[in-house]
Amino acid sequence: MKLHDLFDVTGRSIVVTGGASGIGLAIARTLAENGARVTIADIDSDALEKASPQVGGDVTAERLDVTDRAAVERVFDAIDRSRNGIDVVFANAGIGGGPGFGEGAGNENPTGTIDGSPDAEWNQVVAVNLTGARNTFAAAARIMKARGKGGRIIATTSAAAIVNASFVSTAYHASKAGVAHMVRQVASELAPHGILVNAIAPANFLTNIGDGAMQSEAVQALFARNSLLRRVAETNEIAGIALFLASPAASFVTGTQIRVDGGACVIGPS
Repeated sequence: MKLHDLFDVTGRSIVVTGGASGIGLAIARTLAENGARVTIADIDSDALEKASPQVGGDVTAERLDVTDRAAVERVFDAIDRSRNGIDVVFANAGIGGGPGFGEGAGNENPTGTIDGSPDAEWNQVVAVNLTGARNTFAAAARIMKARGKGGRIIATTSAAAIVNASFVSTAYHASKAGVAHMVRQVASELAPHGILVNAIAPANFLTNIGDGAMQSEAVQALFARNSLLRRVAETNEIAGIALFLASPAASFVTGTQIRVDGGACVIGPS
């Protein structure tokens, strides 16, 4: 098979949640540049308006709160009708939690401890990251099963699903680990329908997650120390894995989580 055919996503109907910024925007742009018909879905209407021209190609935008199961079903049904199906879904929408229990140099952050972090933070992070992914998986699976042509569901998890970092919140760790395990469970369930379910586990990416904390040089330095490459990643560095998982090249890949973490998981807990 020629290289072009191996990674060809031309004409595929692809949905990217959390697609108006960061990793989601980078994924959407790459897929559109390679001929996919992309729908970006995001809760931020202003960001959607700005993102669509950046994605280019055959792109549409839908405002979507992934925590609202009924809204997810309605939006996915609308995409299914307007795009004549949904071939690939990137369940990428997510938020950071507050800081973790560790502040470095052995100092403890009392608002990040298991007994000190607020319930509201836990509830919001789990609602968006875990329940939102579940809602997205459910809508995608229903539509793909009904059409009977298989499909791909790809979640964005995190290195925090694999190893712990004291400066990252417990809620974030738990939510991403939950998504990683859900990927394996749903991959088993949907395999008879020809639907492949996988995850991308990034770490140390320069995005606006956590209210833009990664824009701080001090925070970047902290994350860079947790990378074998001693730097943070640009969002376009996730593009190759996203294209692979959406393409014919990944036709025998399911139930797996691919790390794009600069070696963070090799370094281990911090």
